[in-house]
Amino acid sequence: MRALITLLTDFGTADGYVAEMKGIILARAPEAVLVDVSHELPSQDVEAGRLALARYWRRFPPGTIHLAVVDPGVGTERAPIAIASEERFLVGPDNGLLSPALLVAGARVVRLPVQAIASPTFHGRDVFAPAAAMLATGAVLESLGEPLDEPVIRRTPEPHRLPDGGIAGVVITIDRFGNAITNLLAARGGTIEVAGQELPIRRTYGDAPDGSPMALAGSTGLIEIAIRNGSAAEALGLKRGVEVVHRRTGR
Repeated sequence: MRALITLLTDFGTADGYVAEMKGIILARAPEAVLVDVSHELPSQDVEAGRLALARYWRRFPPGTIHLAVVDPGVGTERAPIAIASEERFLVGPDNGLLSPALLVAGARVVRLPVQAIASPTFHGRDVFAPAAAMLATGAVLESLGEPLDEPVIRRTPEPHRLPDGGIAGVVITIDRFGNAITNLLAARGGTIEVAGQELPIRRTYGDAPDGSPMALAGSTGLIEIAIRNGSAAEALGLKRGVEVVHRRTGR
């Protein structure tokens, strides 16, 4: 069976960086199937990369190798790592980007060696791509490096209950449609307070009038703030960290 390797980066596609990584992989694992998830993550935004990875890494079949690079600390003391988790592999920097796989019980992590010839500014090409190719050709995880006991783990902040009974959370990311995704779990009934507005919780985007702001349970199971045929982030001035409150009944 041909190995499947996904790629997620903040490199864009204009400068050839992604092509360099693909060239290294295919030179060493010519039968590999490469899947471009995205190369348009916001530059150096590790948190956006973590949340993107969380959406898809377990959707791919067992044996898939996920190569993810958002690496503002490239060339520093941060470790390059490879992970085996839930019958899948992940390769990238130890900066919290790969946290979704590290939170699974039984995940194994190794620190990848950095060869003297590796560019200190491009581990995607010189460290991560070769490691992904080795896994694609059948190498076991432990052959790639030494075990790493305490990898960096980022977690989504937990909502908390307010004295008046509301549940307070925050916007954790903005998607390309301008929807503000929160850390509030999908709720039935009530309203969402955000940016000075009290929004009804709808079932789907089409249930609101055109141009009207709303809240709804998105495909991740989290509440998001949206505007039908518009950008909630732009219209309401929303960004990561803005507080949102779920109330069972309006005030």
